[in-house]
Amino acid sequence: MPRSILLLAALVVSSSILHPQTLIRVNQLGYLPNDVKAAVLMSKDSAFRPPTWELRDALTDEVVWRSGNASHELPSGQFTNILRLDFSRFTTPGAYYLSAAEVRSPAFRIDNDVYDGTADFLLKYMRQQRCGFNPFLNDSCHTHDGYIIYHPTRDSTFIDVVGGWHDAADFLQYVTTSANAVFQMLFAFQQNPACFGDAFGANGRPGANGIPDILDEARWGLDWLVKMNPEKGVMFNQIADDRDHIGFKLPTRDTANYGKGRERPVYFCTGRPQGVMKYKNRTTGIASTAGKYSSAFALGSQTLQRYDPGYAALLRTKAVDAYSWGKSNPGVCQTAPCRAPYFYEEDNWVDDMELAATQLFRLTGDSTYLPEAVQYGQAEPVVPWMGADGARHYQWYPFVNLGHYFLATSGRDDDARQSVAWLREGIERVRERGEGKPFRFGVPFIWCSNNLVSGILTQLRVYREIKNDSSYAAMEASLRDWLFGCNPWGTSMIVGLPQNGTSPRDPHTAFTHVYGYPIDGGLVDGPIRASIFKSLEGVQLSKDDPFKDFQSDSSVYHDDWADYSTNEPTMDGTASLTYYLSSLQAEGMRERRAIHVAVDHGAVTRMDSTTKTIYLVFTGHEFADGGTLIRNTLRKHGIKASFFFTGDFYRAADHHTLIRQLVSDGQYLGPHSNKHLLYAAWSNRDSLLVSRKEFLDDLRGNYGAMSALGIEKKRARVFIPPFEWYNAQIAAWCREAGVRLVNFTPGTRSNADYTVPGTENNYVSSEEIAKSILSYESSHPRGLNGYILLTHIGTDPRRTDKFYKRLDGIIAELKRRGYEFRSFGSE
Repeated sequence: MPRSILLLAALVVSSSILHPQTLIRVNQLGYLPNDVKAAVLMSKDSAFRPPTWELRDALTDEVVWRSGNASHELPSGQFTNILRLDFSRFTTPGAYYLSAAEVRSPAFRIDNDVYDGTADFLLKYMRQQRCGFNPFLNDSCHTHDGYIIYHPTRDSTFIDVVGGWHDAADFLQYVTTSANAVFQMLFAFQQNPACFGDAFGANGRPGANGIPDILDEARWGLDWLVKMNPEKGVMFNQIADDRDHIGFKLPTRDTANYGKGRERPVYFCTGRPQGVMKYKNRTTGIASTAGKYSSAFALGSQTLQRYDPGYAALLRTKAVDAYSWGKSNPGVCQTAPCRAPYFYEEDNWVDDMELAATQLFRLTGDSTYLPEAVQYGQAEPVVPWMGADGARHYQWYPFVNLGHYFLATSGRDDDARQSVAWLREGIERVRERGEGKPFRFGVPFIWCSNNLVSGILTQLRVYREIKNDSSYAAMEASLRDWLFGCNPWGTSMIVGLPQNGTSPRDPHTAFTHVYGYPIDGGLVDGPIRASIFKSLEGVQLSKDDPFKDFQSDSSVYHDDWADYSTNEPTMDGTASLTYYLSSLQAEGMRERRAIHVAVDHGAVTRMDSTTKTIYLVFTGHEFADGGTLIRNTLRKHGIKASFFFTGDFYRAADHHTLIRQLVSDGQYLGPHSNKHLLYAAWSNRDSLLVSRKEFLDDLRGNYGAMSALGIEKKRARVFIPPFEWYNAQIAAWCREAGVRLVNFTPGTRSNADYTVPGTENNYVSSEEIAKSILSYESSHPRGLNGYILLTHIGTDPRRTDKFYKRLDGIIAELKRRGYEFRSFGSE
């Protein structure tokens, strides 16, 4: 069964209890503050007409925004009463849920970091799909690939083509999808290089290697493509065929036998129909494959030049040769079926050659490639699926033609105008098809519909960036939100994203169904027409359908391993989404302050290290003996600081006067837990000492005590954990609650000002603390730039050596050295 659709189940009462026929669908991952934001309320009760609906804080239930406006939509499936709730005007960061007459949506976030790391998250699935050495299993598979078939003189001879990715749940490998996956990942990095991290090596195992992980993954695919195109005029298109389909198993335990032991067949590109058993494809040429080879090699050469010049030179030569071979062999090179009638029925090839020509122009500077690219583009100005009601499986592939984008940015005005018009025409066709539908979904419900969504989202994004035109922002938002739960089934279409939301739990893969391994990051095929589902061979349901109330004739989706048509992740679809998600991350990065922060276990531990600013932080739970002196010192120097107190501290009547004074002074006051609980074990940081509910209850209690003193959560979203100790899971729970986790910057002994002489706390004197601060400042290249300097507002009476008595001198000296002081409220 799918996991709870509520991100904060302890806080949000399930809508099905109160209104079992009414639900609210939202983007569970969340929204950038300036996004178009719309939810869809679905009801089987025609009388359900709430006069208002609300946006509430997910942690405190506080109403933060209310509206009486909702657009009434046409019925859809089993739901006769549908409303669209637009809350685009609300831009305040935080975690929220929508509420209408006690019907509640899942919780979601609004913030500029909502999409951070999501493109890298997709690479988890790509690494799991690796053939040869598989880093997820830490083992190798298909190490004897393979033997050549269909070659006029080399038939049945061995060729080393170990590597690449398995296409989906089976272990077949196609140049068609793999070359497109390589190009899409390289394109994502080319457009948004700052959005990708380096946490894995070239072999896919943990450990940075100085190369962004997405380039390591693209290189894995490029290495395989080089093997599959060993020389000019020798191209292979496929490894294995559907004789592979003999049950669920891990790739390391593949038992398929193709007649030559552990070797698998490698299909040579002949330009003619192929299929070794009952079924044949309709191949007419080689250009579709050659163009994909060429574009991947050309962009790979451009991108990898700085990392491996020799390899880049090899790719350059192969890109030129592949394009030339495509020109000599026009037509499509389809994948080969065998015992079943299913294969990638690609019918277009000019798009592949157009993209290759644009890349060769960018790579070589040879202007003769541009008119050829234009000619190919004119032959197919719009990808034919756009606006269509249907298509055969992968009939029009790839699902987006990025050749148009590169022509539009080539610097030639006539070509740019024409190419932009082509991009806009495709967008318009999809928009028109979705007009009037509750989810504004204009993509046809055919096999791999989610891949089409990724394609049109890419087209929308490149068009917006070329034209600086946001006129299709609402369309883009609807398609984006569809992938993250704003759809009839209320599920994300990416396994494991968001972490605590509804996403596929039972995908069509042996990794999960047989062995219980997660396949995080995989984009599943997505919904199809009920008639297609019923017509497919071997597709079924293994259990009662939890989504049965949301199925319709127009579209069905099943979170069931036995449904390979809607719930099987695909390698190329996943790779194709890296550009769009990284673009959303890049947009969020542009919107927020471009500061170089340090992060440890999910918490910010240092602010902008390029500026001479210090963040003074004071925490408090039991003691407040330094409060008046600290306040007077800050007032003397005219600076702002940040104070983080527990719920117990806020509730203590003896502290209320001080708290009111700090608020009046404009100091930042934030949460520090309710009861000063230890969240994680000291000896094993990854070991939690509180449950998710206990943590959220503790945090909620802290904010409740603050609210009683007039300190609102929306103005106090920065949180410092009790004992200044936490782990990555605590950081994740903070994000879900709309809270920003911050901790002190390590390096000085300032946080030891609470220690008591003669105890096991390793007492540190105030003089030692002061020396450590000034010494660190003078001995480190960036000094105390962006430093979060934490001390305590009070300490145990047994400590008579109070560090806060030295605060005046420390501040004066640091100001003399050129530092400014900020609070978290001044950001």
